[in-house]
Amino acid sequence: MEIRKSAEDYLETMLMLQEQRGYIRSIDIANHLGVTKPSVSYAVKKLRENGYISMDKDGLITLSATGKEIAERMYERHKLLTSFLVLIGVDGAIAEEDACKIEHDISNETFQAIHRHIKKFLQEG
Repeated sequence: MEIRKSAEDYLETMLMLQEQRGYIRSIDIANHLGVTKPSVSYAVKKLRENGYISMDKDGLITLSATGKEIAERMYERHKLLTSFLVLIGVDGAIAEEDACKIEHDISNETFQAIHRHIKKFLQEG
């Protein structure tokens, strides 16, 4: 299933907020991503229509199984790529930003190769 990069970012942010706060609200998504509330409302509507999330009457958002799977995949990529960039000498803040850009475009083959090399590096330690 094809999903847009922006939708992946929203889902990943939702997962991060769920882990940090125990709940997901639109205002927190807007603040985290630095976007407007109307932008979040539009994205939430599309994500809901596509079955990636649900929203209760109080406006709290829940990731569906499919939405959570996508969010976890993107978050794993983000964390691993950030670690990789830091390991090769990139400043942490820059590594974080660059990982966010790379995580969507990198092939699974390249991601797996980086993953193997990081694991090998950490084992050799």
